[in-house]
Formats: sequence, structure tokens, C-alpha cells
Amino acid sequence: MKASISILHWLPRIICILAILFVSMFALDAFEPGMPLWQQIGGFFMHLIPSFMLILFLVIAWKWELIGGIMFVIIGLGLLPFIYMMNYQMNHSVWMSISVVLLINLPFVVVGVLFILSHFIKNKNSKKL
Repeated sequence: MKASISILHWLPRIICILAILFVSMFALDAFEPGMPLWQQIGGFFMHLIPSFMLILFLVIAWKWELIGGIMFVIIGLGLLPFIYMMNYQMNHSVWMSISVVLLINLPFVVVGVLFILSHFIKNKNSKKL
């Protein structure tokens, strides 16, 4: 039982870190040949703002699992229509847009659910002791 609690404690944190790293990779498109270096670096940091916000939410979830879990579920589900529409306008493919949405949003919904589940299992076990 202790091992499953430990896995449930670390799994959302690891998945979230990996998902933030994945989202952060999109900031690399700020580097284009022919632009001044200071503009490229400024664009890079502008593209990283969502990653910084996600890191902030991870810090909150690390301390308060229930609040953080709810925030990640809201972020994952709340941004779903916007990301879908943006991708659909670019590629005009329903299936490609759905796959992009699942690739970007699903990890954060899963992380949120795992944080919430971890919170309730830890509270249930602490009441037994």
C-alpha cells in the first residue's frame, strides 16, 4: 500500500514536468535566421510565458494537491476549445486538430486527476492511522 501511495505521489509530478518541457519546446520557434539576437531572445521568453505559468501551477499543486489538481483539470479542459479552433484554422483537419488537442491538453487533465486522487488517498490513509 505504501508503494502505491508513493507512486501516486510522484506520478503526476513527473508527468507534469515532462508535459511542461514538451510545451516549452514550442518556444524554440522564436529563433529565426536574420533577426537580431535580442529580438530572438525576447520572443523566446514571450513564448515561455505559458511554461512559467504551468511551473507556478505545479508549485501550487506540489504543496496543495487538491487545489493544484483542480487548476490543472480546469486548464486542460478550459483551453481545449481555443487550442482546437486555432489548430483547425491552420490545418482545416478535424482529426489533426483533435490529435493536437489530445497531445497538449490530455497530459494536464491526467495530471490534475492524479493530484486530486493523490490528495484523497493520502487523506483517507492519514485518517486510518
